[in-house]
Order: sequence, then structure tokens, then C-alpha cells
Amino acid sequence: MSEGPQAATGELAATLLALAEEAADRAGRLLRDGRPADLGVAATKSSPIDVVTEMDIAAEKLITGFLAERRPDDAFLGEEGGVTGGESGVRWVIDPLDGTVNYLYGLPQWAVSIAAEAEGETLAAVVAAPMRGETYRAVRGGGAERLMAGRAPEPLRVRPAPPLDQALIGTGFNYVAAVRTAQAAVAQRLIPQVRDIRRSGSAAIDLCDVAGGRLDGFYERGLHPWDLAAGDLIAREAGAHTGGRPGGPPNGDLTVAASPGVFAALQPLLDELGAWHD
Repeated sequence: MSEGPQAATGELAATLLALAEEAADRAGRLLRDGRPADLGVAATKSSPIDVVTEMDIAAEKLITGFLAERRPDDAFLGEEGGVTGGESGVRWVIDPLDGTVNYLYGLPQWAVSIAAEAEGETLAAVVAAPMRGETYRAVRGGGAERLMAGRAPEPLRVRPAPPLDQALIGTGFNYVAAVRTAQAAVAQRLIPQVRDIRRSGSAAIDLCDVAGGRLDGFYERGLHPWDLAAGDLIAREAGAHTGGRPGGPPNGDLTVAASPGVFAALQPLLDELGAWHD
């Protein structure tokens, strides 16, 4: 009898994963194939350079409409649409277009990120990166995979941990000038202690690149739940350690993800460097 709740949770996770994959695929095709030649800024968020386009809004409407039609009692937390309540105990955390500035400029590093939570735990996650031709997925306790057209699903595993001075680390910068200035100061002090730093412009993709061994680690300050919910589960299911400040979860103060050995060195160093404050 003790396996009953676990089996039910696994069945729910599989259902949610399938829906997330379909929603992410539909939104990804809309964004890839429907991008207007004269795409412009529809609104700004935290600063004049933190932008929303009409395609962010259209993609989120597509995702929430698709999911609500199939699971009308679920809750939603979306970057563009805010919070909507539900009674099922399931909440979808959605970033319809992670890497909006990249998308605005025609750069390929952008993704659709969808996570499904139940009772506060992320059960299923999908990050679709259409311009890469890749989709990343994970279920809690079930591992993580990369999907590419015409190929069998590829299990994801983090790279074996090198010494920190040989680690390639991803990061991102805030759109608020004062925060970005502080982040630049941290990066200046970190660079001599690692192999190098990369900045893709999409936290969701960076977390998946940790999962797939393209980065040894990643950190960023100022992420929102929709930025990290899906990528965090994918990274953890691929063997990464994730967290915030030492002893805490990943959050807006600090998000760190890395192969275990790199994480053990990187997280306390970032805390010492003050990566979580101005």
C-alpha cells in the first residue's frame, strides 16, 4: 500500500510532463515561425532595457490557454500574466520567452520554460530551445533528457567536476543598472579563479547546459521563479547540485547550479564575494 501515493505522483508527473512538452513545442513554433520582421518592444519591466515583446504575450496566452483547456483547475504563475488561482494543487510556472532581448535582436539563445509543481515541489519540467533544435525535460526522481528531432532521447549528466580554476561558469546580468554594476564587480573578482565565464542571456538554457555538460556551473542574482523552476529540476535530475546562499534554496538573491565538486567550491566563494547584494 505504501507504493500507492508514489505511483499516483509518478502518474501525475508523467501527465504533466506530456502536457508541458506539447505546450512548449507549440509556443516554440509560434515564436520561431511567427516572429514579425518589424518586432518591437510592447512594454518594459524592471527598467527601460528589460523588455516585453508582443510575442512574449502571445506565447504565454497560447501556453496558458492550452493547459487550462486540459486542466482547468490548475493554478498559473507566468512572467507576463501574473498569478491565477486553482483548486487542484498543481501550479504551472511559465516563462514563455526566456531571453527576450536575444529574441528581439535575432540571437538564437532563447527558450520556452514550463514547470509543473504539486504541493510546492516541482514534479515535471520542460525547456524548449527551438533555434538549437533541442528540448530538455525532467521528472522528479526520473532523470533528465535532451530531445532532438530524429534521434532517441539522450540522458543528461553533468560533467565530471574539474578544479574550480578549470571550470567554465555561466552567469547573467540584471537589467537594473545598479545591480548590474555590482554583478560586474563580482565577475571581475571571479574570472581569475575559474577557466572563463560565459553569458548567454537565458538562465533556462544555462541551467540546461549545466545539466548537459556544456557548462561546469552557473550562477545569477535576481532570477524569478519562472526563470529557474524548470531549469533547476533539469539540472538536479542530471546530477547537479543547486542552491542559493549556503544552506538556502535557489532564489532571487542567488541561484547556483553546478556539478557537485564545482558547486562545493563555487557556492561559498560567491557568498564571500557578495554575489547576492550590491
